[in-house]
Amino acid sequence: KQTKNKSFFYFFLSMTSTVEDKSSLCSKFQERRFWSAVKLLFNILLWDGIVQEDTVRDLGLSKLLNRYLLLKLLNTPPGPDNIEKCNKVVACLPERWFQDLKSGSTLPELLNFCQHLLQ
Repeated sequence: KQTKNKSFFYFFLSMTSTVEDKSSLCSKFQERRFWSAVKLLFNILLWDGIVQEDTVRDLGLSKLLNRYLLLKLLNTPPGPDNIEKCNKVVACLPERWFQDLKSGSTLPELLNFCQHLLQ
């Protein structure tokens, strides 16, 4: 299991010069991996209300968003592409998680993502 996690993590790491060349095979592969992970995030978060919320938040936000997706977002240059990716991630989040939050606050698992959005 540890080897699978390491290999999945490796797919999200790449050198900046390779990622900047959007026509490179590595860049295209990274893009497919990112969008597959967003689809997985969406599917995991669909379990909210069926499975315990703590479990869904841990798997979807702590494990997938903060470990893999955020890494790719941080390495995506600012611009329309980054905005589109962030919008898709936000669209996955269940609205009910935010209903009881005070203005200007967020879920603890989303702090790093929110900091990225504010940059």
